[in-house]
Amino acid sequence: MFNLTKRFNPTRRVFGIGLMAATVALSFGAAAQDLKQFSIGYQKTGLPVIARQQQVIEKALSDKGVAVKWVEFTAGPPLVEALNVGAIDAGWTGDAPPIFGQSAGANIVYAAALPSNGDGEAIFVKPASPVQSVADLKGKRVGVGKGTSAHNLLVAALEKAGVPFDQITPVYLSPADAAAAFASDQIDAWAVWDPFFAIAETRYQPRVLARSSEVLKVNTYFLANKDFAKAHPEIVTTTIAALGEAAKWAGQNRDKVAEALHEVTGVPLDAQTIAANRTKFGIFPITDEIIAGQQATADRFYKLGLIPKAVRISDAVWTAPGN
Repeated sequence: MFNLTKRFNPTRRVFGIGLMAATVALSFGAAAQDLKQFSIGYQKTGLPVIARQQQVIEKALSDKGVAVKWVEFTAGPPLVEALNVGAIDAGWTGDAPPIFGQSAGANIVYAAALPSNGDGEAIFVKPASPVQSVADLKGKRVGVGKGTSAHNLLVAALEKAGVPFDQITPVYLSPADAAAAFASDQIDAWAVWDPFFAIAETRYQPRVLARSSEVLKVNTYFLANKDFAKAHPEIVTTTIAALGEAAKWAGQNRDKVAEALHEVTGVPLDAQTIAANRTKFGIFPITDEIIAGQQATADRFYKLGLIPKAVRISDAVWTAPGN
C-alpha cells in the first residue's frame, strides 16, 4: 500500500521548441558553464514527473555540464518556500501557492503556464455522508492545504454555492495528514488534487461535490527563483522547451503515462492510471488573459483576508531575454 506519510483551459500552445532551442544555444555562456547543478521541485503527478522519467531536461543540459537534481514535495506551498530561499531553482505548483508566496514577499517568478488540475482536483465526501452538495458544507469541517490550488477551489466553490467562507471550518492539513483525518472521519470533506484524489477514489468511491474544471478557469505554473532566472535565463528557457517535449511525448503515449508516473512516484498504478487519464499535458507562455485570471484569484484571496497584502501578478512574471 502506498504510504501517504512519505514524503491543467487557455489555448494550449507549446513553446516553439525549435526557435527556442536556437535562441538558447546562442545564449549559453559563462553563466551556464559556471552552473554545476540545477534543482527542480516537483510533486507526485503532472508534467515534471513525466519529464523526469523521460530525462528530457537532463539530456538538454548534459552537454553544458549541468546536472539535474529532483526534489519531491507533497504540496505547492513548501515548494514555493524552497524556491524563495534558493533551496531549489525552479518547480511546478498549482495556482494558489505563488499568490500566497508573492504576498509574503517570496523571491519567485512565473516562468510558464501549464493546464489546470481540472478534473483531477475536487472536493469530496465519503459515500455515507449526509453532505450532498457544496451548500451542505455549511458548518462542516473541510480538510485542505492552506495556500494550495485546492484551497482556491474550496473558496470558489463555496462562493458559487452562496456559502460564506467563514461558515465552514477549514482544517489546514498536508495531503498526508488530511488523508489520515479523512480516513478516521475527523473531517467531513476533503479538497485535494491528484494523485491524492485518485487514491481516495480507489479506496472510498467518494461522492464528488465539485471539481476545479467545473468551478474555475485557472492554470498551474512553472516557477523559478527570481535571482536564478535572472542569472541563468538560458537554463530556464531550455527547461521549458524540454518540458514541451515531455508534454508532446505524454500526448502521444497515453498508454504509458500512468506507468511513467507510477515508476517515479511509487503511487499505486491504479490511482496513477485514473490521474493520467484526466490530466492535460502542455506548457505555454503566460498571456495577458492568464495573468488576468490569476489576478482575479489573488484579489479573491485578499478580499477574504487569506493573504496579508494585495499583489500584482504582472510584477512577478518573468520574460526571457529577447522576448
